[in-house]
Amino acid sequence: MSGNGIDEQLAQARSRLDRRSARDAWREVRSGAAWLVDIRPAAQRAEEGEVSPGLAPLVIERNVLEWRFDPRQDAVLPGVDFDTRVIIMCQEGYTSSLAADALRSLGLSRATDVVGGFAAWRGQGLPIASRAILLEA
Repeated sequence: MSGNGIDEQLAQARSRLDRRSARDAWREVRSGAAWLVDIRPAAQRAEEGEVSPGLAPLVIERNVLEWRFDPRQDAVLPGVDFDTRVIIMCQEGYTSSLAADALRSLGLSRATDVVGGFAAWRGQGLPIASRAILLEA
C-alpha cells in the first residue's frame, strides 16, 4: 500500500493553515479583509442553508476553485491576486481544509478555512440567508 490516507492528508493540510473559527471568519469578511467562498454543492446549500447575501459570499463549487483563484489563469476572478485573503467554507470543515491548502499550493499564502464549516457558522447564530415560508392556501 502506498500514499497517504485521507486522515493524514487532512492533518498535513491543516498543519499549513491558520484556520479560523466561524466567528473570526465572519469578522474578517464583515470588515472587508477577506473573501468568503462557499464550495458546497447546490443541493447541500439548498438543504442546509446559505450565508447571508449581505456578506457577499462567493459560491464556487469545489471542481472549479483552483481555476477561479489562480492569478495565472484566464478564468481567474477579477481582483484576485496572490495576496488575496480567501476563507473557504464547506459543510463541516473537512473538504474546505483540503481546498484551502490547494489554494496555498497555487501561491495564495493567505488562504484558509472555517473550522466546523457552515454547520459551525449556523450554530453560532451568524448571518444566514432567510428563506421564504410558503403557506398553503
